[in-house]
Amino acid sequence: MRARSAKIRGWLVALVSTSLVMGLGNSPLVKAQQNIVPGNAMTVRSDIQEANSKTGVITARGNVQVFYPARKMQATSAQAQYFSRERRLVMTGNVYVLQEGNSIRAETMTYLVDEGRFIATPQTSQQVESIYLVKDNETSPQPAASPTPAPIPSPSLPAAPIINPQ
Repeated sequence: MRARSAKIRGWLVALVSTSLVMGLGNSPLVKAQQNIVPGNAMTVRSDIQEANSKTGVITARGNVQVFYPARKMQATSAQAQYFSRERRLVMTGNVYVLQEGNSIRAETMTYLVDEGRFIATPQTSQQVESIYLVKDNETSPQPAASPTPAPIPSPSLPAAPIINPQ
């Protein structure tokens, strides 16, 4: 039974992929693919994917991985939906995004492609976690050096006698 459902899923993915490429020339999904500049492609990998040519929504479920080299972004989640008309990616379920060394974890994250902006929300009574790399600015002012204090005589040595030449 499990092998049969896996085979059906495979046929469904193949059918969706084929219909996107061959039979839906006027769909927003195919039009969006025709306007892609090389290097700007967003790759989505997952256990299952579905595409709706009428709404322009692509849904990926199970072990979702998103790669967007143009924005130096990688992400993982349980589910992702790409809304091609709004150019919006919504990821849900233990979302982790890594972009140029900075990372963010949340339960739900929306990425607005045209704005390059993330909107992250946590699970109930949890928090979103972000880690940002902060580069040291080499031209930043250095703290002023404090004056060197006068040496303090060691208590074990006797004080030298003061000689007053006349």
